[in-house]
Amino acid sequence: MTENSSMPKVTFVGIGAIGLPMASRVAAAGFDLTAVDFSAAQRAAAEELGLRAEDSAASAGVADAVIVMVATGEQLRSATLGSPEGEPHAQESAGLIGAMRPGASLIVMSTVGPEAVQSLVEPARERGITLVDAPVTGGIARAALGALRLFVSADFAGLEENRALLESMGTIVECGTEIGDGQAFKAVNQLLCSVHIVAAAEALALAEKLGLDPTQVLEAVAEGAAGSFMLSDRGPRMLEGPEAQVASAVGIFVKDSSLVSEIASSHGFEAPLLEAARAKYLEAADAGLARHDDSQVIATYQR
Repeated sequence: MTENSSMPKVTFVGIGAIGLPMASRVAAAGFDLTAVDFSAAQRAAAEELGLRAEDSAASAGVADAVIVMVATGEQLRSATLGSPEGEPHAQESAGLIGAMRPGASLIVMSTVGPEAVQSLVEPARERGITLVDAPVTGGIARAALGALRLFVSADFAGLEENRALLESMGTIVECGTEIGDGQAFKAVNQLLCSVHIVAAAEALALAEKLGLDPTQVLEAVAEGAAGSFMLSDRGPRMLEGPEAQVASAVGIFVKDSSLVSEIASSHGFEAPLLEAARAKYLEAADAGLARHDDSQVIATYQR
């Protein structure tokens, strides 16, 4: 990648399956990007795409914006506030917030729930850092196209300051000014996604049980009243079987459905459809399918 010192400097922390294509889109938009990951394999993958990749987030000290795309709330806390002494990478004990310069933006794009992001409000404010809550949906394919949907909550100035950066990755859905509301929107989104994938799996498994050609059934119902994005998107991979290309792993939905379950429970809200779907992801993971495509939750009906 050709460095452009006139463009804002961006440190992108977490270049996993979806983070890497997101980072690539940021770089393609002309931002001066440094990708950060502790995984040598992920750094090598980034370098193959022409990205500058490092195992340390030292570049955050001079960045105009730092994007964090990690898996869990605990990883977010560790990355932003620092690892407790004795944990791996504890040498970066100050965390990103401690390393960033006042006036820079910290953009949380992970799905970690409202509380995890809200816990960063005061540390960021004390440091003079703009905090943006912007979890994403759309998966690896849409990430590669720069066509994700970004559930963004931030104050007006923070949103406008980072609009071009965010739009390099997809479409902004403005969710208000309260940090954590973006995560709340994403929780509702993940409830629906969790249920829709399992519903599609159940329907196609029933078609097989009835002795029907599931491919023919999928074609017949996908564009009708019973259709859904998840049926059309995951359905073909469900029929491919366990070797289907992994676009989003079962383990992601174990995490996300469990997170949404915790959020709902903390508000005294019963979500029986979510819990039924969550049980299926857990069953699939227990069967050794955690790293397989989430479409393979259908195997829980076929066994």
